[in-house]
Amino acid sequence: MTSSDKYVAVVFPGQGAQRPGMGKDFYEQLQVCRETYEEASDALGWDVAEMCFGEDERLDQTEFTQPCLLTTEIAMFRGLGALYDLAPFLYGGHSLGEFTALVAAGVMPLGDAVQIVHTRGRLMQEAVPVGLGGMAAVIADDLDVEELEGALSDLPVDIANVNSSRQIVISGHASDLPEAAVRITDVIDDDADLRFVPLNVSAPFHSRFMRPIEREFSDLLQTLGDDVDPQKAMAVTSNYTGKFHTRYREDLLCYLTYQLGSKVRWRENMDAIAAEADTIYEIGPGRPLRDFFKTIGVNCLSVTTLSSATRIFGSN
Repeated sequence: MTSSDKYVAVVFPGQGAQRPGMGKDFYEQLQVCRETYEEASDALGWDVAEMCFGEDERLDQTEFTQPCLLTTEIAMFRGLGALYDLAPFLYGGHSLGEFTALVAAGVMPLGDAVQIVHTRGRLMQEAVPVGLGGMAAVIADDLDVEELEGALSDLPVDIANVNSSRQIVISGHASDLPEAAVRITDVIDDDADLRFVPLNVSAPFHSRFMRPIEREFSDLLQTLGDDVDPQKAMAVTSNYTGKFHTRYREDLLCYLTYQLGSKVRWRENMDAIAAEADTIYEIGPGRPLRDFFKTIGVNCLSVTTLSSATRIFGSN
């Protein structure tokens, strides 16, 4: 890839974008989407479509959220390919969405990916007892990551997501989040419009408290077979490095492992994608990434339903 090459990119949101009924319109109208849900269900041994389309409370449990969301996003992506010949050159995804991006880019099969993220979700939930961990979004203009990290340096609270210049997510012991808020307020300009928004999560994701599960998750990734194509990962951004993946299998598996307990460098991912792409589409049941791209002055078109796809692609 060179700075002069301009391509279409797709990006996929992560956990939090899920909702009951997600992907049902694609499923009902497109055979390739039905086959995608069936492929995931065969790999997992349970009905993914039934969980996505019903009122199953497990949809919001991390170990089920992750494979359901990944499957839905891939079904939508394949449906758009069938309907509109969408064939991007670049891919990105936020947290769990990085796995979706890797499947979409042809780096790993869907069946392997849904099994991996099913276990990933279980490990992440088990890493910290429910109720002990928490996360909160810090929202203000011109947030300085290093400044915030300095303010939190002796607290069991980490920077989890650098989403944009206006939003950073902190993650750690729930009981220490109020003190973290006080310290961040102290270092932010008095005139800033600062907000703290607690997130409805069951564990402190992308923090030091995920690192004890890295070895087990790494061992799981090592079981991936020869149908993984790390060369294609060069078209996918890494949350861990903030840059595009390398062509090396060892790097790919390491970066996915370290992503668990490290900050998601989404602001850098956006910059890397925007430097190469003319057009960026967000594909998923929610559209959080669109607003993040706005902060860098880049338009991101969000496809959340089949009707929204018709509005976006139908005029092309």
